[in-house]
Amino acid sequence: MDGRPSRDKYYLNIAREVCRRGTCLRRQYGAVIVNDDQIVSTGYAGAPRGVANCVDLGICLRQQMDIPAGQRYELCRSVHAEMNAIIQASRAQTMGAALYLAGIEVATREPTEHTEPCLLCRRVIINSGIINVVIQPLAQGIIHLDPRQWIEQENQAARRSLIIPESLRPHHPQRQQRGKP
Repeated sequence: MDGRPSRDKYYLNIAREVCRRGTCLRRQYGAVIVNDDQIVSTGYAGAPRGVANCVDLGICLRQQMDIPAGQRYELCRSVHAEMNAIIQASRAQTMGAALYLAGIEVATREPTEHTEPCLLCRRVIINSGIINVVIQPLAQGIIHLDPRQWIEQENQAARRSLIIPESLRPHHPQRQQRGKP
């Protein structure tokens, strides 16, 4: 027996299982919101209710158009896992909560290299009152992200008349190591 997993590992393992419900042909993401050591909700990346999923259609428009990772999300059929998990919970349940996020590459079934929430998901997470985002990118340890730092990054970008924080810009050197595909 490998021993009892830590809470972070436990909830990340549940998020990885939630990934399996994902309908993206390239990457599957799963999110679990936990408040006071109780699971509040889960969510996976998939098309809105009643809308055909990429897995059902057998095509990914962003892939067909060769759109780079992290760009042109408006062309994606999916609602991201983080958003779906937040939609399923009340704000009272998400205030002070943690969100565990996991991603899997469909082709290899390996964890994704870039697991951080995208800019839009960051903004939804901030508004939900979640105070901790826990990820474990490929070949790395568990990482805790503080959404309150994202607020400061957004404010710094606004003061510089930037639409998005510098670290999330596609050409930024850190972008090669951060963000969702």
